[in-house]
Amino acid sequence: MPSHSETGHAKNVANFQDLISFCTGYGATYNPSKSALTIANLQVQLTNAQAALQQVKTTQTAFNNATNNRMLAFKPLKSLGTKIINALDATDASVETVKDARTINRKIQGQRATPKVAEIAVAEGTTPPADKTISTSQQSYDQQIEHLSKFIELLSADSNYSPNETELTVTAIQTKLDQLKVTNTAVIDGYTNWSNSRINRNAALYNPLTGLVNTALDIKKYVKSIFGATSPQFKQVSKLEFKNVKS
Repeated sequence: MPSHSETGHAKNVANFQDLISFCTGYGATYNPSKSALTIANLQVQLTNAQAALQQVKTTQTAFNNATNNRMLAFKPLKSLGTKIINALDATDASVETVKDARTINRKIQGQRATPKVAEIAVAEGTTPPADKTISTSQQSYDQQIEHLSKFIELLSADSNYSPNETELTVTAIQTKLDQLKVTNTAVIDGYTNWSNSRINRNAALYNPLTGLVNTALDIKKYVKSIFGATSPQFKQVSKLEFKNVKS
């Protein structure tokens, strides 16, 4: 469902189209000296504004799709981390290597090395103190990519790790890492495109000198000047609302 702000942008453009229609109906009487207010230029501005609105929708959809794809790509990571640990634990890898691998996997799983004070308090049936600590869970997508990368470095350095299961091989894990990087980059780029499209839309609609809303207000003033404040023509255009939304 569109937000109130997005609805507001669309309403401004729709009202601008109505405004052009009224002005076109005034025939030769509508003859502004300001070139930006001529029917031809108003039509160009309308077309540009409609294109700007559509671009926001297109880039937002692309961003949402990229976000969903990233979520799906990262979803098996915790399970993969557990499988890797079990496979490594079944080899002759050193205790230190397994310990380091468990530390990495704990970060992938979002687990703490030691329980928080609040967790201990709850377990003991006491009231936990106000939590003023910063969470040590390292679950951002960038951090998960870093964790998996460290996993690969660790496994690659130990010749004991040579599983027969294809998905657990270092090559397969590297392929998974590359896939995660691609999906993460797609989200970053998708957000940039969406953000830029909103900036362009805001310029098209709300630039204080050349924006659609400013032009609409000038049109109302012009119609008022040629037909009068109490004229039915001015009543037609005055009821059309134009608001600066900019979100």
